[in-house]
Amino acid sequence: MRFTKSKVALLLALLSVLTFSGCTDWKKKHDALNVENQNTKGLLEREKTENAQLADQLAKDQQTIQDLQKQIVEKKRSPADATGFGEGYDVSFDANAGTITVTLPNAILFDPGKATLKGSTNKELDHIYSVLKAKYPGRHIEVAGHTDSDPIKKSSWKDNLELSSQRAMAVARYLMQKGVAENKISATGYGEGRPKGSNSTAAGKQKNRRVEIVVHMMK
Repeated sequence: MRFTKSKVALLLALLSVLTFSGCTDWKKKHDALNVENQNTKGLLEREKTENAQLADQLAKDQQTIQDLQKQIVEKKRSPADATGFGEGYDVSFDANAGTITVTLPNAILFDPGKATLKGSTNKELDHIYSVLKAKYPGRHIEVAGHTDSDPIKKSSWKDNLELSSQRAMAVARYLMQKGVAENKISATGYGEGRPKGSNSTAAGKQKNRRVEIVVHMMK
């Protein structure tokens, strides 16, 4: 087969286009892979940094828990004093769980059968918030509502579980209005399910009617 000069020129032009096109496609793929590789390296570096920060925070949290435990056991300070909430407050400290629990009787917060705080301001909750802000910023706060076993009779609540839940939410909302971040607080009602005393006595029932503000040191 004879090729004229024009046909040769045409073939060379076509070959040049195909070669250029192939190089272009290869370069695009190479650039895309390079970008993907850089993104992956960036994610890995960020994950390393975050893991290091979490490990550092965990070590600090564990040290704080150990310090509190030493103050309570070795220096014989009360949990209320050691944790900063002060005498006069019912405070317990669980080193294993990493929690500080402040217990408030329902009687100082709510009228019987009600889930609205007695006043627009509450000195006990204000004090608790001031300690949370000063000593435990950024910690997760759980508000837990509890009741005795007496059935609901004269209020509109379906049962004690609903009443305790509404009371817990009322306290949580108050603390949020003061400044606790919404993503750092939760509210749960336990009804009569977690008694501290016997429901067969008036003193036991009084212990069971309470709201607990739980500071989670490891969250």
